[in-house]
Amino acid sequence: MASPRPLRYASGMTKPILCVGALTMDTIFLLEALPGGPGKFLPLEAVEVAEGMAAAQAASIARLGGDVALWASAGDDAIGDRLIAQISAEGVDCSRVRRVPGARSGFSTIFMDRRGERMIVPKYDADLMAPPAAAPDLSGFAAVMTDVRWPGAAELALLAAREAGIPGILDADVGPRDVIERLVGLASHVVASEGGAALVTGANTPQQSAERLSSGHAGFFAVTAGEKGCWWGSGGTVRHTPAPQIEAIDTLAAGDVFHGAFALGLVEGWQMSETIAFASTAAALKCTRFGGRLGAPTRPEVEAFLAR
Repeated sequence: MASPRPLRYASGMTKPILCVGALTMDTIFLLEALPGGPGKFLPLEAVEVAEGMAAAQAASIARLGGDVALWASAGDDAIGDRLIAQISAEGVDCSRVRRVPGARSGFSTIFMDRRGERMIVPKYDADLMAPPAAAPDLSGFAAVMTDVRWPGAAELALLAAREAGIPGILDADVGPRDVIERLVGLASHVVASEGGAALVTGANTPQQSAERLSSGHAGFFAVTAGEKGCWWGSGGTVRHTPAPQIEAIDTLAAGDVFHGAFALGLVEGWQMSETIAFASTAAALKCTRFGGRLGAPTRPEVEAFLAR
């Protein structure tokens, strides 16, 4: 498979992407097996990492050579300071992160076994998820990428993207059905997880979900399904791109890496088949590394895999 065309971000010839949504501090424990009951369990590995869907997408875009900013919420606590420091260190503009006085920053504990199965226990302060007062200023941005974890901000951002005439991309992961349905109607590009797509379409397979989205959504749609690949299209047409064959050890944040790579290819103007192949490869490479979004690949790594 040919490598995608050279990226223009490095020369500053394209505008940045704004990622909107979740920002959390995750503590990830790799165990031999997930706990079957109470007790003390010693991890094989452990890492603390700033992520959350939008933050992981933004960091992934930066690793791939893109220009990106994050609009998210954090408390005015020490965890919030560390969250912003970690994501900023990846090259993400965090100047738009909203600090909520008196709020506790989002955090979660994640247990994972060697097969990649996991248990996630998140905690979000309700004040963090309160809708923002106004839509973001999108002047100078090439696209908006939103998740479903901060729906008030996602709605404002997608409406603003529509008004600005730039792509409004939705990461339609599992969440409240009414929230997902409302945001799907506002997005020009919907990239749904297998679970999220099933929730809004009622379909039994990712292919069926894609077929129903093809008739129910006016813009672009895609349904990602891990090792089964990605179904995508627009205007009633559905295509399938197989997933690269790899040995997965950690699927955490793979969807976020896919979304980040997808947004990057979209604003660069690649053929959609190129964009999906690039995003699928980036997500697959992430799955070969433990540590959530810390396993996100660089652009040369993705290109080297595609060249093979």
